[in-house]
Amino acid sequence: MTKALTDQRLLPLLEHLARVGRRAFENTLEPGDLRPRHLIALKLLSERGPASQQALADSLSLDPSNVVGLLNELEERKLVTRRRDSADRRRHIVELSPRGTKQLCGAYDRLRRIDDELLSPLSARERATLYDLLVRAVGAKTPPCDIPEESAGLRSMARSKP
Repeated sequence: MTKALTDQRLLPLLEHLARVGRRAFENTLEPGDLRPRHLIALKLLSERGPASQQALADSLSLDPSNVVGLLNELEERKLVTRRRDSADRRRHIVELSPRGTKQLCGAYDRLRRIDDELLSPLSARERATLYDLLVRAVGAKTPPCDIPEESAGLRSMARSKP
């Protein structure tokens, strides 16, 4: 007999899968490597371009003071740069550095290998479907990391850098 759809709670399964994956990832880390919270911030900046600190805090669902600490760590390691927004001197714009891009690529290569092992029971098509569904679910609950319109020019300038 199959369980009723109402008995199929996804959150405990997602949490368990995340915990197993996190443990596997942490076992690959060397001292000083990027932690999951670093990766998420760097990935947002990589995908969406420069962002204000506040927009990044909103997208990460973190208190702005916690984001400052996170960005301090990333900036000390030269993985991001922060500068004042020329349109609003009270606002800081955060951008992924070339070194941050390199670190992110290395970390995502390790994650790909862990994904392959952890999700090996799923076909490539099932994995693609799972990814699409999770992106849709996360996107519905995650505010955009965009910077305000008056600073949007910074994003296109940053992407056009050689």
